[in-house]
Amino acid sequence: MEGDSLDDDLEALLSSPKSESPEAASTTPSISEQEFFCHCCYDVLVNPTTLTCGHSFCRHCLALWWESSRKNECPECREKWEGFPKVNILLRDATNKLFSSVVQQRRTEIQANPKLSRSLLAFQRYGDNLGRSKSKQSRGAGIFFSGVLTALSCVAVMVLVFHWSAGVDDQHDPLISKAVSRWTPEEVLSWLDQLGTWAQLYREPFQQENVNGRLLLMLGEEELLKPPFNVENQAHRRAVLAELDRIKLLGVKPPQNLWEYKEANAGKSLFLLYSLKRSPRLTLFYLYLFDYTETFLPFLHTCCPALTPAERSESIFLHTQLEPSLGQWTEFLLKYLLLPYQLIAEFAWDWLAVHYWTSRFVIVNTVLLSLLEGCALWRLWVGAEIRSLPNKMWSHVWKMLSQGFAFAVLWPFIPQFVCNCLFYWALYLSPIINIDLVVRHLMHPETQAL
Repeated sequence: MEGDSLDDDLEALLSSPKSESPEAASTTPSISEQEFFCHCCYDVLVNPTTLTCGHSFCRHCLALWWESSRKNECPECREKWEGFPKVNILLRDATNKLFSSVVQQRRTEIQANPKLSRSLLAFQRYGDNLGRSKSKQSRGAGIFFSGVLTALSCVAVMVLVFHWSAGVDDQHDPLISKAVSRWTPEEVLSWLDQLGTWAQLYREPFQQENVNGRLLLMLGEEELLKPPFNVENQAHRRAVLAELDRIKLLGVKPPQNLWEYKEANAGKSLFLLYSLKRSPRLTLFYLYLFDYTETFLPFLHTCCPALTPAERSESIFLHTQLEPSLGQWTEFLLKYLLLPYQLIAEFAWDWLAVHYWTSRFVIVNTVLLSLLEGCALWRLWVGAEIRSLPNKMWSHVWKMLSQGFAFAVLWPFIPQFVCNCLFYWALYLSPIINIDLVVRHLMHPETQAL
């Protein structure tokens, strides 16, 4: 009621003719300057913006409040506003006429302040995006991506139901779970072929001797040197012996590619896929601490190789077990700190000939994630919030540790087909989601929440 009476008084004051008689002027209510103060800056309102709760503030004050809190609520009563606040034209005209000199001076100061100008621009773009999302609900890239994700998710659910009902075992290589002692001669030859093109030289002796899993475990350096194997090349012999030591230690064939690793470590592969996206630095540090030989060393040697491609083709399984040189560590640490996603892209690039489309999906996703990380750092720098980076990093570390612990505890109870569904969904659909995020960040960087 009080606000309505004030608006009526303003209308009467603004609409009163200049030739009004002294008697009529004396009946006009006197309005003090304090009644037009903003409750944020306690100065005369400039571009007054009225919220749904009835309170009015300077537009730049409201923009600063929204930018700092990221909440659509009144700074005074904390009531949430609906829609996007607009300038109160009647109140703006009143302040312009009654306090023209003060308002003009304040506008000049606001325009000269880059922080206020940036906040106003971000606030206005937020309103534009809000209006665009309401008026064009059936248009835009976001709807396209949502449709694609919905369709692909439905397909994934159908595949999930099929695997569940049919009990299909989607193992790509049974050797990763079958004990070496029970390997057939054909499986031994398959294992030998996967060592590299150079191993084709010794395929015929293994085939003629009908070497099965038990005989394979009995082979040593002396047997490889003698007929019928005649592995005289020292590098080849060391590579075969190193691989024999690995299968003797594990009891099965170690995973050699993405699919075999996923089949052998369903929950761990899903955990790594999630963590590499959310926090690649913490994930690689985890691999260094707890999976140094089997995962970290091959990853480092692949991303920061010390050997030429010709040398690696002959001893690819042997050199991945060697300790990295100082140059490799230096290159790895620089990329680890500055460009962690580049390490993942280089690892995927090395498997491009084996996994054509999968490697491309991974590489595209790493480029998009690098852009998103760069946009986040740029917003911190532009918003003069770079000092808050340590707090944000600590919050991120704590979040990742708590989620990772919960994930590690729960994943053994998740059925295999659910792990497969989540794995493929995250691997192939994440780039589609990240494309939409990158477009939003690049088009309107000021409106994105940190």
